[in-house]
Amino acid sequence: MIHPTAIVDAKAQIADSASVEAYSIIGADVSIGEGTRIGPHVVVQGPTQIGCDNEIFQFCSIGELPQDKKYRDRNYPNKDSQLIIGHSNTIREYCTINRGTKEGGGQTVIGDDNFFMAYVHIAHDCIIGNHNIFANGSSLAGHVEIDNHVTLSGFVLVHQFCRIGRYAYSGMGSGLARDLPPYLLATGNPARTHGLNKVGLRRANFDNQTIDALHRAYMDLVRSPAGFRENIEKYRELGKEQPEIKHLIDFIESSERGCLS
Repeated sequence: MIHPTAIVDAKAQIADSASVEAYSIIGADVSIGEGTRIGPHVVVQGPTQIGCDNEIFQFCSIGELPQDKKYRDRNYPNKDSQLIIGHSNTIREYCTINRGTKEGGGQTVIGDDNFFMAYVHIAHDCIIGNHNIFANGSSLAGHVEIDNHVTLSGFVLVHQFCRIGRYAYSGMGSGLARDLPPYLLATGNPARTHGLNKVGLRRANFDNQTIDALHRAYMDLVRSPAGFRENIEKYRELGKEQPEIKHLIDFIESSERGCLS
């Protein structure tokens, strides 16, 4: 399952059912799980763990050094700098995914069943959940956190240390310099929110009662800081019955960069 033109370091661990196609390079301290396909002309440097049933297309750079001027250690492998990729992810052409830095926690982590289209960039120390879609050219700066079921349209840019909550949607060409709360839709550069991601919520089988409650919470809590202070206690009570409301409040209150309004 390893093409004769591929270069695989003796310290790499390749599962029997994994494949490495022509002219790819697999570095030291790389592990590749069952059923994962590494396409042609892919470079994977370690320490990098790639789970099962992933598909990585041609010309990707996976687990390379962080693009961080503070990062000085170029030795392979470096246990303080790792990339961890879960299962069933699709990583299309020319994607770049960097390892973590010691100062940022040491790991870049990607969950399961994500779809990264061509030219996506994921910088050092990013934490990405499950079932996300990043369209062509989307880029994450360092230390970005993405929850589950998030959609980034083409050429979305996310500033370092930002967070994006579950089921959020960012429109084409958006520039996010603050946190995007869960369930919301944002567009523009600089980005602003424009209500709920109702299409995504309905596709995920959110009922109308929950969607209506989230819409009222958005209008009362997100659109203006004054509204948040005036209405927070009412929505805390509602959050005891509706976990989505509680999650929205918890996300906003834990934001260090501030949230998009």
